[in-house]
Amino acid sequence: MAKMRKIATEEAWSIPEVAAELKKVANSPTQALDKLLVKGIYDAQPGADGYDAMDFLGGLLDVQDKRLSQMDELGVDMHLLSLTAPGVQMFDADTATDLAALANDRMAEICHNNPTRFAGLASFAPHSPKRAAKEIDRAMSELKLNGLIVNSHTYGEYFDDPKFWPILEAAEAHDACIYIHPRGASDTLKGPLQDYGMDSAMWGYGVEVGTHAVRMMAGGVFDAFPNLKICIGHMGEAVPFWIWRINFMNSRAQSANRAKKTERSMEEYFKDNFVFTTSGVEDDLALRYSIDRMGIDNVLWAIDYPYQPMKPAVDWMDQAPVTEEERHALYHGNAERIFHIKPLD
Repeated sequence: MAKMRKIATEEAWSIPEVAAELKKVANSPTQALDKLLVKGIYDAQPGADGYDAMDFLGGLLDVQDKRLSQMDELGVDMHLLSLTAPGVQMFDADTATDLAALANDRMAEICHNNPTRFAGLASFAPHSPKRAAKEIDRAMSELKLNGLIVNSHTYGEYFDDPKFWPILEAAEAHDACIYIHPRGASDTLKGPLQDYGMDSAMWGYGVEVGTHAVRMMAGGVFDAFPNLKICIGHMGEAVPFWIWRINFMNSRAQSANRAKKTERSMEEYFKDNFVFTTSGVEDDLALRYSIDRMGIDNVLWAIDYPYQPMKPAVDWMDQAPVTEEERHALYHGNAERIFHIKPLD
């Protein structure tokens, strides 16, 4: 295969100040489902099994050393960095606002110093929507970041709630795609997800973000913000595979006055207003279906580093059963368009 640019679009990162606050969360009395993963990463005992042995925290805090050397070794040209889940959303609004701004400043510095290797998604504190909108303005206008990141619900509330619409208005105004990344399910959704490791990536994360996406579509968000662009990961968090039934049943519910009347169908919203990445799903059949069902322009490649290893993700995409034109779109073309990354000359 000829050399082509490789931009990985869901690559986690953090700063020591956020890590320190999450360690406090790990030892707090919170009953949030995120606590299981947070404690394993930010308060693990040295040498313990599990998350600590994987050194996720070391991978999150590193940019220039192991991360960049692996990128060089594997021919990965760029990581689109984002503050890792749960971001700032488990903190109080003031702390969250301050740490989001600090993380954005650090990320902008990284991207400015390494413009061909790193791009970045800006964080914000959804629990203070007006301040969040101001931070979005700053991040996109002054810091020149490439889009936005949010970790799904904030205290159990989702973006279909008009209280959050100042955030969506700011994002749409800047043509800033919002990447909705998973976090632990809200208290009203978490019950059956607490056992067997189902709380996070195995099952709960897809359920949680898929729920957020469907709420936004069914709640008429994209009637109010028709040009808003949302990105979700993990091959669309199962929504592409259920879209026919989501579309059919929503249409029936609207006819029976059990659902909000919307201007377009659920399938139209998903095709027009959503894109999704392959992060953490290296499956030929799932990829082919996603392209054929949703269109090549809506699918982007990602690794999900450091939670997923780089090499298998590169090896898989290099041999995936797609055309060379599709491979260019997956590896870099769609990322350049959606996240305003300058194409190579």
